[in-house]
Amino acid sequence: MDRYVVAGNPVEHSQSPFIHAMFAQATGEAVEYGRLLCPLDGFEATIRRFADEGGRGCNVTVPFKFDACRLASTHSDRARLAQAANVLRFDAAGWTADNTDGAGLVGDIQRNAGVRIAGCSVLLIGAGGAAAGVLGPLIDAGASRVVVANRSVDKAQVLIARHAELALARGTELQAAALTGAGHAFDIVVNATATSLNGAAVPVDARVLREGTLALDMMYGPPAQGFLDWAAQHGATGRDGLGMLVEQAAEAFLFWRGLRPDTAPVQRALRERLAAKA
Repeated sequence: MDRYVVAGNPVEHSQSPFIHAMFAQATGEAVEYGRLLCPLDGFEATIRRFADEGGRGCNVTVPFKFDACRLASTHSDRARLAQAANVLRFDAAGWTADNTDGAGLVGDIQRNAGVRIAGCSVLLIGAGGAAAGVLGPLIDAGASRVVVANRSVDKAQVLIARHAELALARGTELQAAALTGAGHAFDIVVNATATSLNGAAVPVDARVLREGTLALDMMYGPPAQGFLDWAAQHGATGRDGLGMLVEQAAEAFLFWRGLRPDTAPVQRALRERLAAKA
């Protein structure tokens, strides 16, 4: 069986093995998928060892998405634009990096949540690897305005500068902002920081919401509950990152295996699985 893993730190909470086991069963692909905990100072060595031992590829989670991109010799267009990768494929000719986060986010918002991004104002909280992976696809989906809010405004400015050409071509207004001055009344708010995973408070003021705002946290399960409660308290529609997780995983499966599995039954099964554990 071809071996794949989700690599990160922490990684024990990841539901990716469950998701990819269902994908493999549904498609008949001979895939074995596990977790790979990487030391914070040993990502490259750990991944190279896995590849040398016959691994075919990996998903990459926090905090290694920038490292994964640098290790690859070939990059998809979306990984090149993001300069961050959440998927690696180990080919005979070298390693190839992709970023499926943005496709997963956009697919979940539009197909699963039923919210059309075109013409919307979007607040993207964070400027790290997760945010870098989704900014381009949000622009491509037709957002009229995207504000990238980050603790370090300089980092947000670097991110939007890299996307300036795409934004100009799509007619999207881009802006960098501090967390305390992100703006107000957005149509869509996306938390791409690790605050929920770390148990920290939502990093922006509730004025960024309005009645009916779609407020999506990329985390899922218990870590996302604080964000969902915050959204509900201020009249917004909260959504966790489970749908995005499954959608980006399907894109990764396509990248590795050439087949895109049906995501709907996997999302249902995963929500039932998490509910049973609660």
